[in-house]
Amino acid sequence: MAFHLAGEARAEVCAAVVAVTWVLVRAWRTRYTWRDLGERGNADGSLRDWLILVGLLAVVRAATGEEPPFRLALAGLVACLPLTAVCQALTHRHLLALRRAGRAVRRSLVIGEAAALDGLVNHLSRRTDHRFVVVGVCPVGDGTPNVVAPVTARLDGQTPARPSSDSLAVLAAARSLDVDQVFVASGPRMAGERLRRLSWAVHEDGRPLAVVPGLTEVAQRRIAVSSVAGLAMLYVTAPSRRGGALVLKQVMDRVGAALLMVLFAPVFAAVAVAVRLDSPGTVLHRQIRVGQGGRVFHLAKFRTMVANAEQLKHELAGTNEHDGLMFKMRRDPRITRVGRVLRRYSMDELPQLLNVLQGHMSLVGPRPPLPDEVAKYNEVELRRLSVKPGLTGLWQVSGRSDLSWDETVALDLRYVDNWSPSIDFGILRRTLRAVVEGKGAY
Repeated sequence: MAFHLAGEARAEVCAAVVAVTWVLVRAWRTRYTWRDLGERGNADGSLRDWLILVGLLAVVRAATGEEPPFRLALAGLVACLPLTAVCQALTHRHLLALRRAGRAVRRSLVIGEAAALDGLVNHLSRRTDHRFVVVGVCPVGDGTPNVVAPVTARLDGQTPARPSSDSLAVLAAARSLDVDQVFVASGPRMAGERLRRLSWAVHEDGRPLAVVPGLTEVAQRRIAVSSVAGLAMLYVTAPSRRGGALVLKQVMDRVGAALLMVLFAPVFAAVAVAVRLDSPGTVLHRQIRVGQGGRVFHLAKFRTMVANAEQLKHELAGTNEHDGLMFKMRRDPRITRVGRVLRRYSMDELPQLLNVLQGHMSLVGPRPPLPDEVAKYNEVELRRLSVKPGLTGLWQVSGRSDLSWDETVALDLRYVDNWSPSIDFGILRRTLRAVVEGKGAY
């Protein structure tokens, strides 16, 4: 269809060439392996694959001496990227459903000291969006791990006199449990030559082995592995805070906010009338919030509470239903009838587009906190202020007020440390669904 619309004389032939080339490029880039198929976070990879496709098609056009490759490349862009994105989304949803049912997973055995086992196994068990399920553990030393997986073998806390002792115990456990993957949680008792010999045995048994260094919530693109003087070194790059990607984010913020304000102008007018007719008070409510680097600004929202809500908050302090520094109540008596509807669909946040235009906020980022919340932050929570607060973010698309304070901070720090344009686009895409469902909005 794309080639026909572009006026291509041999549309069927060109379409077949593009389709076959696209599949070959994706296969060459290992997009169809079991490790990648259905996994989220391949948007950047798809774009790079398309650039390779365009280059190959340009070579084909040049070799055949036909017209310039513009129309061919354009048709490849129109067809391949959107269809691939749809297929990836559907495959990912199907894969998650299988994993929640205990299928499409890799049976794993974890080796390490008790404390390291606790952290790794409990971290993996809390989430179902990955392919590993721990079916057994092998503690190193006398410690007792606090995990749900059974202890299938125990390794000596000291380097064993017989190097094969570790291998025999681990291989016996791996074979009895029929595991697909062996993990080693890093620690001083399982390192160096001892770990090297264990890896020989596991690999010769036909099972992959992975060493987990203990880093959490670090995106793969920020990690590089190098070997120096025979030592494996893990390099962790700093989060993106400058450069072309940040300029792109600033441009997208301003342009996107301006377009959304024009698009939602009728909604602004209708909501303003509804707020004014529902209860006495101003249409817009302004609050002092804390932005990037601790700078304060005035945040604008459609008023969803009675006019004296701030005074009533002190009287309701003992009824806070949130476990952290935020004040949240499912049945907050200060909220008006129109306000409940606006909060349900996040329409009260629309005036914050003005804050985005002014540069105080971004379209995507952590929730902008109140000054009294920031005054109680510890050094970890203060890291949330390293970037501009956002109109939407991981908190908003992951459950909002239903999340605990620790979960909220963890999501914000994941965004702060691993930000990239592709993450922003993914959050914006998920925001529409979150708004329609209204989960956690009160």
